Parts: sequence; structure tokens; C-alpha cells
Amino acid sequence: MEKPSWLDKKLNLAACHEMKKILRTFKLHTVCEESLCPNISECFGDGVATFMILGDSCTRNCKFCAVSKKEPSGIDWDEPKRIAEAVKKLNLSYIVITSPTRDDIDDGGAEIFYSTIEEIKNLDSSKKVEILIPDFLGKTDSLIKVANSKADVMGHNLETVPNLYADIRPQASYERSLSVLKTLKQLNKNIFTKSGIMLGLGEEEKQIMDVLHDLRCADCDFLTLGQYLAPSLNHYPVREYITPAKFLSLEKVAYSLGFKKVKSSPYSRSSYLASQFLKPA
Repeated sequence: MEKPSWLDKKLNLAACHEMKKILRTFKLHTVCEESLCPNISECFGDGVATFMILGDSCTRNCKFCAVSKKEPSGIDWDEPKRIAEAVKKLNLSYIVITSPTRDDIDDGGAEIFYSTIEEIKNLDSSKKVEILIPDFLGKTDSLIKVANSKADVMGHNLETVPNLYADIRPQASYERSLSVLKTLKQLNKNIFTKSGIMLGLGEEEKQIMDVLHDLRCADCDFLTLGQYLAPSLNHYPVREYITPAKFLSLEKVAYSLGFKKVKSSPYSRSSYLASQFLKPA
């Protein structure tokens, strides 16, 4: 399927050079690199990156994801300090932290999320931190841990509509992911919760609407809707390219349902321009 004219973003590898050099100095991973994000040169060129803790390998096998599936490494407990050092070096005021899913770790990585946030806030309490977490297998203790951190935004992506989970996300659960978002908000009313789905995987419009209603029932505050772009020919194929007009229409629907901030466009991603979600409308 040929890409339409509105998907014309080009990578600028030269713009990434300085950021990559800093990341390698601190021995850090980013989801920008590991997921082959199409926005990477724009973000890296602006001195912004989404840090990926807990290594560069995932224990699940989602068919849309480019993150490595090799044997995961152990926990690097010095990583939170190195992230704080990188944050200082890059002079970041808004920091996004994510991780691969680590079902091999008892708490799914909740403790190191907490430690990373703590290191950043100790550096400067005015810095805003957003975390994008896996589902932690729905473990209550893990959710309590991150809910009691000082993160300002807590994200967990549904990724797609429920009827596609068995084929695309066989090790995940739509109901469990919804429960994660609902539980986080119940545990900490002061944080903003955030989720997103990719479009173009073969979902129907009614199914999208059902997901938006489910997220609002879970009291989710922020939403991203973006175009799925297959990382390679070996990944799940794109079934449809969604027009910018359709994305705009869905954005209006989402606002009408009560979402506080929505980003809906072909290149929207959960961590792309994330700081804008906390800016006044």
C-alpha cells in the first residue's frame, strides 16, 4: 500500500547526532530509537528524548512494535542517576520516561520507575515528569508504587481496539489496561492520566468510539490518536491510511466526550510534544 502525500516526514540523521552522542555517554536508551519513531529527528534536533529504562528488550511480542525481543538484561539500579545527569546536561524541563514490558521482573519495573522520578525531582522539583508504563500484569502493589511517585502525568496506551488484541497484542488484555488507567486515577486524584491508540490497523469507526467512551469511563484525561506505520515488512501491515480530516473529526469527538487535551494527527504519538498537554489551552 503506497503512502499518501500527507505522510511525507523525512528523517534528518544529522539532526540526531548530538543527542545520540549524549545518550551513549550516559549509556541510556530511548524509545525514539528503539521503536523507530518517525518523529525522532525533529525531537532529537530540538534536544528532546523519551528515555526508556529497564533495557532495550521486551518480554512480549506485539506485532506492531519494533522494540527488540531478545533476552532482557538485569536491572541497572544506577540508571535513574544517569537519567538525572542527562536531564541536567540537556536542560530538560519536561521529561518522559517509559520502558519495555518486563514480565520477568516481579513488580514489572515499578520500583525503578519510582527511583527515576525521585532522582529527577531531587535535581529540581519544578521539573515535570511523565511516565508511560506497561500494565505490570495489573499488579496492585506496582500500581500503588507508581501512583505514589511524584510523576505529573501517568500514561498507559491501549494501542488498539479490543477485537484486534488477540492478533496484534496476544499477551496483553484490553480490560486489564483499562483497569490500570482507572486504578491509577483512583489511587491518586492529583495526577493526569493519558492513553493512546494507533489507527489504520483494521479497526472500524464504531470500535474507535467505543474505546474513547471506555477511556472516559476510566476517567482518562489525555488522549493521543496517530497513524500506525509498520516498522518493517515483518511487522503487522498497515490496513488503512487515515486522512488528516478524519483525525481532526475524531479530535473534536474526543473533546466533546470530556478529554482535557487531545492530539489527533497522522504523526501524533504518546510522547511526541508531550509537554504541550500540560500547557493551558
